[in-house]
Amino acid sequence: MAQEIEHTHLPIRGLNIHVAQVGKGELGTVVFLHGFPEIWYSWRHQMLAVAAAGYRAIAPDCRGYGLSDQPPENEEASLDDLVADVLAILDAYSIPKAFLVGKDFGAMPAYEFALQHPDRTCGVMCLGIPFNPAPMSFDTMPEGFYVLRWREPGRAEADFGRYDVRRVVRTIYVLFAGAEIPTAKEGQEIMDLADLSTPLPEWFTEEDLDAYAKLYEKSGFRYPLQMPYR
Repeated sequence: MAQEIEHTHLPIRGLNIHVAQVGKGELGTVVFLHGFPEIWYSWRHQMLAVAAAGYRAIAPDCRGYGLSDQPPENEEASLDDLVADVLAILDAYSIPKAFLVGKDFGAMPAYEFALQHPDRTCGVMCLGIPFNPAPMSFDTMPEGFYVLRWREPGRAEADFGRYDVRRVVRTIYVLFAGAEIPTAKEGQEIMDLADLSTPLPEWFTEEDLDAYAKLYEKSGFRYPLQMPYR
């Protein structure tokens, strides 16, 4: 019988961080780190597969995401906070070493954790962002590129704020399931790029959309836009 994913909140560095986990961990622990606009739920299938293979799977909601607490509004978003959160989660469960799996911006704390804490790292596997020790440059990106738009304080908040949370999440998944990277023209915003008649990708169901929308209705987009885009 398939194991069930369990949920808990851990007091981590002044915040209650939501953690999903499954598996007994006879072979070790795998920590899954999500990106934007994702949550622990993004890893549910991989978590069950890892648990069935004999590992313990742990997937937190990044601070400010999903069921985790929001950092104070005046607190500057920092990659070091995410690295410290992962370390604190391992310490809370008395896990000596773990494999790290990251996607999108979740790759950044995974790489950095391995560099800062090699004695606590079994291995790293990431999707979407390759390791690069050089600072990321945005100089060659077109003006309407979604990363540049979302880096502007207040711009994405105003763009997203025109619609309900469910439509925002749906639009993002439709856009990023396409072959073209979302890039707005002059006078357009990123949310304007999606055709509402476009169906969801086959791997993302209406039930999945409901799960994402429910958690983003709780967390909002304030901190998720700070981390990673600013």
